[in-house]
Amino acid sequence: MEYKYAGVVVNNDSIMVDKIFTYQVPEKLLGKVKLGQRVKIPFGKGDKLIDGFIMELKEELKEEMKYIKPIRTLCDESPLFDEEGIALIEQMKRRYLATYIDCIRLLIPTGLIKGMTNKTERVLYAKEMPAGKFDKSPYIEIYNAVKAENGLYTRTTLSNKFSFSLSSINTMLKHHMLSLEEVIVDRLDDREYGKYTAKTLNAEQIKAVETIMNSDKGKYLIHGVTGSGKTEIYLNLVENMLKEGKDSIVLVPEISLTPQMIERFKGRFGSDISVYHSKMSDGERFDEWMRIKNKRTKIAIGARSALFLPFSNLGLIIIDEEHENSYKSESNPKYDAREIAEFIAMQKGSKLVLGTATPSMDTYYRAKAGELELIEIKNRVDNAKLPNMVLADMREELAKNNRSIFSSKLYTSIEKALGRGEQIILFLNRRGFSTFVSCRKCGFVYKCKQCDITLTYHKEDNLMHCHYCGYRQPVHNQCPECSSKYIKYFGIGTERVEEEVKRYFPSAKTLRMDMDTTRKKNSYINIYESFKKGEAQILIGTQMIAKGLDFPNVTLVGVLAADLTLNLPDYKSAERTFQLLTQVAGRAGRSNKQGEVIIQTYTPDHYSIQYSLGNDYTSFYNREIGIRNNMNYPPFTELININLSSSKVDLLITTIKNLGIAINSYLEDKNNISILGPCPCAISKIKDMHRWQIILKGHFDHLTAAKIKDIVYDSLKNVYTEVRLNLDVNPNNLI
Repeated sequence: MEYKYAGVVVNNDSIMVDKIFTYQVPEKLLGKVKLGQRVKIPFGKGDKLIDGFIMELKEELKEEMKYIKPIRTLCDESPLFDEEGIALIEQMKRRYLATYIDCIRLLIPTGLIKGMTNKTERVLYAKEMPAGKFDKSPYIEIYNAVKAENGLYTRTTLSNKFSFSLSSINTMLKHHMLSLEEVIVDRLDDREYGKYTAKTLNAEQIKAVETIMNSDKGKYLIHGVTGSGKTEIYLNLVENMLKEGKDSIVLVPEISLTPQMIERFKGRFGSDISVYHSKMSDGERFDEWMRIKNKRTKIAIGARSALFLPFSNLGLIIIDEEHENSYKSESNPKYDAREIAEFIAMQKGSKLVLGTATPSMDTYYRAKAGELELIEIKNRVDNAKLPNMVLADMREELAKNNRSIFSSKLYTSIEKALGRGEQIILFLNRRGFSTFVSCRKCGFVYKCKQCDITLTYHKEDNLMHCHYCGYRQPVHNQCPECSSKYIKYFGIGTERVEEEVKRYFPSAKTLRMDMDTTRKKNSYINIYESFKKGEAQILIGTQMIAKGLDFPNVTLVGVLAADLTLNLPDYKSAERTFQLLTQVAGRAGRSNKQGEVIIQTYTPDHYSIQYSLGNDYTSFYNREIGIRNNMNYPPFTELININLSSSKVDLLITTIKNLGIAINSYLEDKNNISILGPCPCAISKIKDMHRWQIILKGHFDHLTAAKIKDIVYDSLKNVYTEVRLNLDVNPNNLI
């Protein structure tokens, strides 16, 4: 069909052009344009040529338009996405109050708009040796090496590998004994992995695989204790999909988990598996995207962005450690990979499997309601025992005048484990952006009286702030609970922990895994493999070491400060504390050696810590879900965070206060939605940009959410170049 008009989204970040523009299809392109194609279009007053993406095709226009600009050229012959992709873009735009272009960029290969293409090389092929009296003896050896591996070598690689002279290779090319042909080469990690033999599944694992393969539910939650063999279940599910000729995507929450998952999948299925995450170069990700588009691989492993890879016959999506925050994007569009995976699975008729030892409250709530089929695995594989969990009350350590970061229990256990030649993991979560204020004698923590959320100390005004309602109060010199003077701003970092370990245990080799030590490419893999080989006895790290990793010789895990997550200013703080303690505890005793976990805390009686000691998720869930219901938090409501930032603080405050008035006016007759703020963000200034926010809490249908978005856009139409906007539905945090 020859469509005369196309609806195009322009490649421009401004919220003011977040709509579909109508362009004419010129005669030369009639019958050639397709949905999902990238095109060059004239845009704006100067008719500057920019990229656009075809979202609609029309034979006629419903209403007459004075002047319609024509599409200039097609950038690519093949579409970058299809009708299902367009439906996904529309869904994300609507669900996450995002722009078209931000959603489109998720579906196209990184680097494409920058002009990136396939990498090519000129490689050698052997031709027929010429007849006659020509002396071939100096070249027989070169000829045989090329013929044995036609297309493998460039001139340089052949010369370097066999010490052949380049002049001899060039002579052979001149006499047509060899030819140079240009081929596409993949920018891939060619690391080789040892064979990972399939393990015999136990009864619980077999039941899980059979349930997922045979049930029509389509959506499943595997709730299995740490060490219960969930990865082996994933491997068997993927194997079943391969037998059916279907593709699989396996998502992991942290890049640090990727090397272990790759090691097992490539060891089982061979090297032809795509890997996709942010630590890869643009070229590597471009090549992986193209490999999948061209149906050259059927399995992908990666972080949340791997969800959008263009598989044509997707049968399975696995989301490992589904409770992890990193499945929620912090950049636009701020999508939740679990929700989008569910939408994609529904589109393509795929199975969706979520797996974790500590399900998120939202996911478990849905499973209990019957929206997902719940599969419980209660035992570790090979009858391995869960580790012994021990509390170290740091208030008692303080009373004994122990001011080090190690309790006497942890110090003694480290000494013993080192003496036995075993390995140790020391965990400190430094996700908190600043310190909380607490009493080191009784464990009292300052909280907001209206929201029951931990107050956070702000150095700039010497006050404690509530980041939900804006309440503030000064810090007192005495504890209001026990009147002691031990009021402290709590917080230490992994670098200091490493220094303390070296001071107390100078003979122990240490490794540290955090944001500072893993910035370079392959740094995760290098640290992981070094510790796995036993090249270090102690691994110190943040949340990236808290889950998924399997080191058989680790028998001791020390949690240095459980209170760091417990006292974050967030309604999810208890949930995250339970998850982290349970997950990091699961790194100990994963072989036939008994594991031990020592949890250092100033609040040993808190229910999240107490339930983690017994690995009792059910009791924790029942306690926490009641609190969520009483406080009207998710999963019983939803949150929308409207965040504005600007270098001009007066303009910012005026804009967001006017926006608050407009939203309040719209919500007057909607009793099921409350508005908190406007107030400064927890981090009120980043890189000279002042930050304020409005939080909406309640039930939002698509029309209400769309109207709120329109009000926000309208309030910024005259200041959008000076005030930045961030909209986030159900944010991970409110800082």
